[in-house]
Amino acid sequence: MKKAVFAVLLILCVLLVFSCSTSGRITDDTFRRIYDRHASNLILDGAQRYTVRSGDTLFEISESFYREGLYYPVIMLASKDVVLDPDKIMPGMVLTIPNLQANLDNPRSRASVRGVMLDTADIQAQRGRNEHAAGMRSIANGL
Repeated sequence: MKKAVFAVLLILCVLLVFSCSTSGRITDDTFRRIYDRHASNLILDGAQRYTVRSGDTLFEISESFYREGLYYPVIMLASKDVVLDPDKIMPGMVLTIPNLQANLDNPRSRASVRGVMLDTADIQAQRGRNEHAAGMRSIANGL
């Protein structure tokens, strides 16, 4: 009887440890849910293409196209079929770079930009990138 109780307790402990280690994890599905919420209103007319090179980051790519690196969630949203997680871009990926001003000028698109920026800021905060998170929130709240 003692062995059975010990075995049950051991299994419960293992399950508890496993559930704690996986809760709050950021997965590709986390990004898919964000994209599903915001992608439909994004304007892609006039979008450009960019092929990722070795050493590129989404922040740097955003900075070169928009003069502000923290707008990279807009590129992620437009490139949702190519890149899910900003930490997982690879050379050779072809990104869609939407016309930022066209999206900010349209109220529905601006709301999508704001939403994806706030959702991505939450993820960056969970990853301990508080400066990026605060910057994204500041930009989004000004839209």
